[in-house]
Amino acid sequence: MTDAQTFQAPASPSRSSDSQRPRTGIVMLNLGGPETLDDVQPFLLELFADREIIQLPFQRWLGPFIARRRTPKVRGLYASIGGGSPILRYTQAQGRGMVARLDRLCPSTAPHKFYVAFRYTRPTSDDALRQMHADGVERAIAFTQYPQFSCSTTGSSLNELWRAAGRTGLRDAFQWSLIDRWPVHPAFIEAMTGTVRDGLEQFEPADREKVLILFSAHSLPLDVIDRGDSYPQEVGASVQRVVERLAVSNPHLLAYQSDVGPVRWLGPRTEEVIRRLGARGQKHVLVVPIAFTSDHIETLSELDREYGEVAHQAGITHYKRAPALNDRPRFLDALAEIVRDHLDSGAAHSTQYPMRCAGCTNPQCRNILSPVGTKSGARNQESGARGRESGAATPRIPSS
Repeated sequence: MTDAQTFQAPASPSRSSDSQRPRTGIVMLNLGGPETLDDVQPFLLELFADREIIQLPFQRWLGPFIARRRTPKVRGLYASIGGGSPILRYTQAQGRGMVARLDRLCPSTAPHKFYVAFRYTRPTSDDALRQMHADGVERAIAFTQYPQFSCSTTGSSLNELWRAAGRTGLRDAFQWSLIDRWPVHPAFIEAMTGTVRDGLEQFEPADREKVLILFSAHSLPLDVIDRGDSYPQEVGASVQRVVERLAVSNPHLLAYQSDVGPVRWLGPRTEEVIRRLGARGQKHVLVVPIAFTSDHIETLSELDREYGEVAHQAGITHYKRAPALNDRPRFLDALAEIVRDHLDSGAAHSTQYPMRCAGCTNPQCRNILSPVGTKSGARNQESGARGRESGAATPRIPSS
């Protein structure tokens, strides 16, 4: 096992000695994915039960029905890409590369250790918190692995992290800060631009100017967007910065993929855009997964296989995908630089984090436990005063 792949804390965990104890724990938050085919149905059951990502009528019954109905098809898709999701393997590789760089960049907060917290599969937030406590960590950073913020992704993962702290009795065990979004961080943009350049190099030099660059991001239900979720504008900001950094004349579009279930989703749909491009006579298309930090089923199956066949049927003769960030050295640099800049700022979270969506009805949204740099009581008083002055909600966890 790696240092992050600890799914169960020991029955009586012993705390690390001072010489071994990590000074800073970094919790890498992500959706996760089924590691084996037997994990597919439990993963789908968790996904369709989460009202923070998708709200269904009669969800208690309809969610499990959809999950079980989709299981055979989804198992087949995972079988076709090797029998499970590689997201844990890549997240661990990213974590190892990140902390190795951080120990050099930020010796005052070293040693750093990463912990993986997936939303719908193990290792969970409970696993990460228990292991951090066993390791003697006191300073913790919740680092979303979704570059662009959404209440249904980062928000859901953070809410689950705070609930896990209550379940495990570790509400007051750590001082927290959040890296809750990084859509235009220069290091991320540079790493993503590098993948686009590598993608363009898959085409013959004489054809590269003919390539249309199609950025594809995971879609969200429209009811999430209609509440005021910032995801579309942050994805658009990432695309714009990459295009500017790329400095080529190729046209580009943005579309959304992976919609599922009987609700309306954000569009235009990547699949439909590919069909329409083919109908227009476009022959060269490079798809860029702008909102994914590693390969998983949405890239290896949906973009590569399913949409590759759609492109072929539509008459697109040269359809390629830019490589995912995975464990590319420049992306590992980026992760470390994002954390370094966050530590240097001394901030508990981004300035945008306390701002709830205009239509938000979730009282747990935008909370944070024991923010770094202040005593809890003082923090609560200060943030409450600021909230009264600005009209903003106080971003902290209630005591019960």
